[in-house]
Amino acid sequence: MKSRGQALRDYVVRRLLLMIPTFIGITFATFLLCQFVPGGQIDQLRMRMAGADSAMEGGGGGGGAKRVQLVIPEEQLDQLKAYYGFDKPLLVAYGSWLAKTVQLDFGKSFRYNEPVLKVIADRLPISIYYGIVTAFFIYVICIPLGIVKAIKHRTAIDNVTSALIFIGYAVPGFALGAVMVNVLAVQFDWFPLGGFQSPGAASLPLMAKIGDVVWHSILPLIAYLVGAFAVETMLMKNSLMENMSADYVRTALAKGLSWRRAVFVHALRNSLIPMATSVGSLLGIFLTGSFLIERVFNIQGIGLLGFEAVQSRDFPVVMGILVITSVILMLGHLLSDLAVALVDPRVRFE
Repeated sequence: MKSRGQALRDYVVRRLLLMIPTFIGITFATFLLCQFVPGGQIDQLRMRMAGADSAMEGGGGGGGAKRVQLVIPEEQLDQLKAYYGFDKPLLVAYGSWLAKTVQLDFGKSFRYNEPVLKVIADRLPISIYYGIVTAFFIYVICIPLGIVKAIKHRTAIDNVTSALIFIGYAVPGFALGAVMVNVLAVQFDWFPLGGFQSPGAASLPLMAKIGDVVWHSILPLIAYLVGAFAVETMLMKNSLMENMSADYVRTALAKGLSWRRAVFVHALRNSLIPMATSVGSLLGIFLTGSFLIERVFNIQGIGLLGFEAVQSRDFPVVMGILVITSVILMLGHLLSDLAVALVDPRVRFE
């Protein structure tokens, strides 16, 4: 009979090994789509040349101006395909990309002409900052608020907070952000229009620099949190109410256990199990963000970078973001399972 520690170790090893085929499946499917999506770098080059061709035709001046045809010769076209890696068979191209990826070589961005890893690393601190702060406020506020709502069920506190959080849940974060920017930043000038910090903030003293970042973060954080509050708060409330009405709590009360201990020790621990299942998904918040909110507030995060990469067909950046986010999310699911096992001793790793 294996001990719990040995079973946990074997379970983690199995899950890590299963991530390999999952990772290959995710990246191969996306790599396949990138190969066949129109509007790649060669197509964009042709469009730019066609635009230059039209400009030359329109700027000829005299009526006898001749149209200059700008066509990519076949030899140069083959060189371009070889340069961008489009001259290889699909499986060979994917294998070459995968071999470089495991060495953390994601290639060079078409749009920025820089290594993909550097492009992502420049945006990563901002996304991590908003992800950590968002996760902190979600758990620090939603768990106590859910407990209060469960204990004060159908009272004025419960009804008022339910109305507020469901109104917030009904309003998309980016729409609320646009309204806040228009009212609080444009009309009243209480907050900046966007960005992560003011121009010249790097030369400010440390406390002034921190205050500037906080000042820029208030409106985006409200937009990020408005939807998550309802889900996490009601999940905590409903889970605690279900456990408060369970047989084991009534039995504990019948045996003379105090109501406070029965609720806050026995019922609360079991109520945290659903919350533990969402712990791993928070890792995804650190990277993905919301490109709509980032666009509204002009936040140069990973979400906006991925959206712009798809728009501009910057496939190396698309694949680089996919690799990082898929690994993070798979590790997040594993972390969620481990968190559930930590909260619920009934879980067996078999």
